[in-house]
Amino acid sequence: MTFRPIVVGTGLVAWQFLKTTQGNQKEVFDKSPQLARDTDYFAAKIAEVTTAEQLVSDRRLLRVALGAFGLQDDINNRAFIQKILAEGTTDREALANKLTDDRYKALAKAFQFDNPIAPRTQRTAFPAEIIDRFRAQEFEIAVGEQDDALRLALNLQRSLPEVAEGEGGDDAKWFRVMGTPPLRSVFETALGLPKGFGQLDIDQQLGVFRDKMQSRFGVKEVRDIASDPAILEKVVQTYLLQTEVQQFSQASSGAVALSLLQAIPRTSLLG
Repeated sequence: MTFRPIVVGTGLVAWQFLKTTQGNQKEVFDKSPQLARDTDYFAAKIAEVTTAEQLVSDRRLLRVALGAFGLQDDINNRAFIQKILAEGTTDREALANKLTDDRYKALAKAFQFDNPIAPRTQRTAFPAEIIDRFRAQEFEIAVGEQDDALRLALNLQRSLPEVAEGEGGDDAKWFRVMGTPPLRSVFETALGLPKGFGQLDIDQQLGVFRDKMQSRFGVKEVRDIASDPAILEKVVQTYLLQTEVQQFSQASSGAVALSLLQAIPRTSLLG
């Protein structure tokens, strides 16, 4: 039986409880039979894989590989994933480099099937690297089944430092955040950005993200957010508060609409 993470309350209350208990809960979760079988299989078999075709042909290996990058919904898109993996990221024209969702680029870069010497599957530390990511993602998904806002908050705390430590300058790091849907969602909500914001020119979006971060949190670069636990926590808390406000507003609007409908005489409704 898979352990289901315990979530108490909503919003900041739930976040504080989850942070306090996360270590113990995740330890128990990682020992869940199905999760243990998947990770043990991956650890035992991944070194035998040297091509993208071999990886996508083994559904159990592919499940862990995709799950580690939050792409588990692509498990049946084998031809697409094989192309992503086989082309890698070295060639600027590779498919992963053209997609707006940066998770595909992270996946291709992690495996490096385009490396002329050998893919990263041949490295001793590789299985543990992917398994750690997979376990973290699976825990977040399990939390999200009860509260999706908490899932995104956990993902931000885990993923943003990875972006900050990655290659590229300050613009590139922001573009990666903007190209990763779970991260983008948190920042858009925390900064109160309107629907349709993503339709603006990409450079305009970058300027708005920086300006809003500077005015609300006193920093404007991804590396500064990720390197300061207090600021990162403040972003998370603001996101959760904004999410609760939105949910309350939607619920209130629904209640008002229902009250108005109930106030209309049945004869009016029946004509």
